[in-house]
Amino acid sequence: MTSVLAHPVRPPDPTGLVPRRGAVALVAAVAALLWLPNLARPLSSDEGGFLLVASQWSPGTSLYGDYWVDRPPLLIAVFRLADLGGGLLALRVIGLLAVMVSVLLAGRIGSVAAPGVRRAPVLVAATAAVFVTTPLFGASEVDGELLAVPFVLASVLCTLEALQRPGWRWWAGAGATAMAAVLVKQSMADGFVLAGVAVLWLATHRRARDAVDAIAYVGLGAVACLGVALAWAAAHGTGPIGLWHAVVTFRAEAASVISAKSSPATSHRALALATSFLASGAIVVLLAAFLPRGHRPVTGPDLRVLATAVLGWEVIGIAFGGSYWLHYLLGLVPGLVLAASAVAAYRPARRRLLVAGLAYAAVAGIVSTAGLAVHDSTVPSDVSVSRYLAAHKAPGDTGVVGFGNPAILEAAGLDSPYPQLWSLPVRVLDPRLADFTRVIAGPHAPTWAVVNGTSLATWGVDASRAQPVFDREYRLVDVAGDYRVYHLR
Repeated sequence: MTSVLAHPVRPPDPTGLVPRRGAVALVAAVAALLWLPNLARPLSSDEGGFLLVASQWSPGTSLYGDYWVDRPPLLIAVFRLADLGGGLLALRVIGLLAVMVSVLLAGRIGSVAAPGVRRAPVLVAATAAVFVTTPLFGASEVDGELLAVPFVLASVLCTLEALQRPGWRWWAGAGATAMAAVLVKQSMADGFVLAGVAVLWLATHRRARDAVDAIAYVGLGAVACLGVALAWAAAHGTGPIGLWHAVVTFRAEAASVISAKSSPATSHRALALATSFLASGAIVVLLAAFLPRGHRPVTGPDLRVLATAVLGWEVIGIAFGGSYWLHYLLGLVPGLVLAASAVAAYRPARRRLLVAGLAYAAVAGIVSTAGLAVHDSTVPSDVSVSRYLAAHKAPGDTGVVGFGNPAILEAAGLDSPYPQLWSLPVRVLDPRLADFTRVIAGPHAPTWAVVNGTSLATWGVDASRAQPVFDREYRLVDVAGDYRVYHLR
């Protein structure tokens, strides 16, 4: 197979085809410094919940041990590693490594996508560095999107390499890393989308044999990765049928519930998400790549077509995520990396616009990071609740949060006898609080209960039967902001 990736024809660069590798490494180091303040931030709801789930993952009464969560097993395995390493700090170090690896992979993507363009690796690496660290993309916490980005970028790199070099290893690598990304965050199937577009190009340009080989080897890599993950999960008591419901069918059920019953807060978050995207400066990268003008390659798949396909999938993933949390925007990073690669390869007149956009985005990210530091200087009410519980708990005590923010329990060192740690699974799987009522009225009722608000009522939940039981079994002992802390009578 010969190279089919489109590149513009240009004379050799007398200063060298590829910049020093140290330049990309320096960009990765700067990205690490930009992300470093997050090491000291308090646990987010997702971070605390995933650590709590991972800490006890073994055969139990629910999907992951005694807890249920709509996430794939490789994500929980990463949090298990963090838990074994000590918890919060180890998790943040893993996040820091994810940032640095993403930047280094992006630099290599720039080198492969735009050979002969000396500054391409640095420009593309800088694109990843800016958007994988900015709080405007929710990059201040270690969530599924941040951990999946390196796997997606690895798959992108393997596909681009496969289009230039013969050999099955690149296609198999593309499939394995694309599957790994999905096993961290199920919506991040960008690697499969990119490989599919590349295969389609091969098939429509009289390279049917190459297309068949690519499909076979991508499939082989993906199946091998999936098989290992499912075997690992099964050994810990998490079966494939339960996983399918959690990561696929549950999401459809959740989308229906959100669409029918969500509070105005959901639409407000959607608006905030769009505003944050515009404020981040990411739109400049897209304008530089897709505004008319510049070289148009005549052979090989156009990087702009590849970027469009990947970005299209990423936008769909954000839209169907339903809850519109800020960290959804991290799913756009691989598409932005491809768009920046297209600028470096085809749009020399637009590179200054790209640099200007990245400079603005970096400043916006730094300002946002400073704003978070100011916000963190005041103790949040959920942190106050965690400290109260940690100070007053006795050995063997358990707790429950009604509903959501399991970081409170993780920080306080309390397990929960109720398997639902997040509010969305409660709204979908236990909307009448039948299971919750059985738990609080049963022999293993949680010692502590934390309620966000004055009652158990919230959108999508019918608390009419649970509330009288709760009032009978628990007494109020503390108030912190909107949170009320109760103790079993």
